[in-house]
Amino acid sequence: MAKTVLLTGAAGFIGSHIAEAYLKEGYRVAGIDNLSTGTRENITEAERHPAFLFIQGDITDRAFVSAVMAEHNPHIINHQAAQRSVPASVEDPHTDAHINIMGLLNLLTACQQYPIEHFIFASTGGALAAEPVGDRIPDETDPPQLKSPYAVTKFASENYIVLYSALYGFAYTCLRYANVYGPRQVPAGESGVVPIFVENALAGRPSVLYTYDDMPDGCTRDYVHVYDVVSAAILATQKPANTVLNVSTGVELTMAHIYRELMNAMNLNLPLHRQGPRLGDIRRSVISNARAQEVLGWTPKVTLSEGLAMLVQKL
Repeated sequence: MAKTVLLTGAAGFIGSHIAEAYLKEGYRVAGIDNLSTGTRENITEAERHPAFLFIQGDITDRAFVSAVMAEHNPHIINHQAAQRSVPASVEDPHTDAHINIMGLLNLLTACQQYPIEHFIFASTGGALAAEPVGDRIPDETDPPQLKSPYAVTKFASENYIVLYSALYGFAYTCLRYANVYGPRQVPAGESGVVPIFVENALAGRPSVLYTYDDMPDGCTRDYVHVYDVVSAAILATQKPANTVLNVSTGVELTMAHIYRELMNAMNLNLPLHRQGPRLGDIRRSVISNARAQEVLGWTPKVTLSEGLAMLVQKL
């Protein structure tokens, strides 16, 4: 019999792509989303499949989570739902903690009454990774940076998962995403500079680049395509890692470089206005994916130019 996955954030940018991949792999999917940032449009394809069920609700509602667990008794939980914005976490740390910590704890504590086999967690490499020194690319063994409430809640979540895995006897995999981009990403609610740049470009507006005096091309990031993130999630589901894994390209790019690549893909030449840095921003971010290659046999396939070209084709 096909295994059931309880997928939170199922109508979101990343979650909706994961839902479709699970269905193609033969899993049954019970998808939860409160539609605060996700949309039913994102899961149009998934909802055509008889093995997919959408459940609108909020993971911060403990009774709701328990009821869903009791009804569907999933083998696997894939937890994608989150407050994802670093700036939003700085502005409103209470909401960030409520969603990211209390929502997680509702899922984990429900596993005591409704046992699962495996818990997969969408963590963050972009906000947690140590800042690179010289040419060395940080990996999962480096002490995390905790420069925003978002980073703190994600790191705390990883530790809760390790603890509850030991208490309740399930396997776990924490996937630390680099900066994810691709179809269905939105400029509001979910973090990501690419959809902000795209929205401005479509409106014929210039974009803003947040810079430091010694980094005129902006902060650096490691951009990984959502299709590569999905493939990592599927591999992790098939082969629990019981550890933290970076899902990244290992390539460090400036924000200005991202913007130029996007302008090329859209055949536009709009200006980029520079401003000072934002609170909570990390100057340099790039993370090694060597452990994911070793443990899962995963490697990223989509280059930035390919990913942006695919994105533009879907506009």
